[in-house]
Amino acid sequence: MRNTLFRFAAPLVACSLAGVSWFAQPQAISATAPNPLHELRLLVDTGHADQALAQIAQLRSDHASVKGLDQVEGLAYYATGDLRKADAAFASALQQDPADHEAAQMRGLTLFRLGRPADAIPLLEPSRTEMLGKADPNYVLALCYIDTRRYDDARHAFAAQYGFPPDSAPAYLISARMLLRREYLPVAHSFAEKSLAIEPALPLAHELLGEIALAGNHLDEAIAQLEQEKTRNPLEGIVYDRLGDAFLRAARYNDAQLTLQQAVLLEPNATGPLILLGKTMLKKSDPLAASTFLERAEQMDPANFMTHNLLGQAYRAMGRHDDAAREADTAQKIQSASEPKLEAIH
Repeated sequence: MRNTLFRFAAPLVACSLAGVSWFAQPQAISATAPNPLHELRLLVDTGHADQALAQIAQLRSDHASVKGLDQVEGLAYYATGDLRKADAAFASALQQDPADHEAAQMRGLTLFRLGRPADAIPLLEPSRTEMLGKADPNYVLALCYIDTRRYDDARHAFAAQYGFPPDSAPAYLISARMLLRREYLPVAHSFAEKSLAIEPALPLAHELLGEIALAGNHLDEAIAQLEQEKTRNPLEGIVYDRLGDAFLRAARYNDAQLTLQQAVLLEPNATGPLILLGKTMLKKSDPLAASTFLERAEQMDPANFMTHNLLGQAYRAMGRHDDAAREADTAQKIQSASEPKLEAIH
């Protein structure tokens, strides 16, 4: 499920600042301006990348020679989402100045987003201790290592990002968490077990092993691991949430109901346990109780597809056909809006 990569990675690799109204109609920038690159970068950083590109094109048409212009052009193309042109611009910037670490980081980030992790690695490695571009280079580098099956190198990069010793239990555990998100389940399981071997009392290690087992639909193992974490860490709401999910999938509906209610008490602002409770009560043929939990979840997060889908089922079981149709329609609209759209490749 490669789309999860970009959903997970987007908040960390995007960078935007609040717009400044006096850039609405910027003056043309000439090569003789005191600092044309500063003005152009300010346009990019304040959300006016298209205007920056127009002014860069004008400078080029005037045959202006401005050192560093290719790098700013790359940043502008990156901001507009034109990754291929951004890559070409950063490559040109590096040809002019191979020591430009920011251009190297940005080209590495661009290549990563273009699905070329092996090409991104040598660009990111030399400046991994410096955050010069739009993201922590250790994070992007770690993802590139994962995609090229260099799992120990990925662990070292994650450890550097979080300030952990590279061979420590926390380094293995944080890497296992990231590997789970990318659905590398066997390696994630191995790393999580290694973290416990190093530090048997490490908090949330059994919880993560339970999540990994749950992702693989190994329900008995998931329940056993999560029960161990609950004993060690009795006030952690996510443990009850995941354990309730495991009970639900194992058709142990009474256990699921009790555990998920405990999760709600510990995490009153989380919608996950409420949605799972709604699903559990539907399995127990109690649509009225299901609708109570789901309506509360809907108030907290009205844009959740699953909430509306389950509410539609609950209302239908209660004979509230108009409400059921409304919820089904809402769920369909949310799902359609979230589907990836095909875009032209420039």
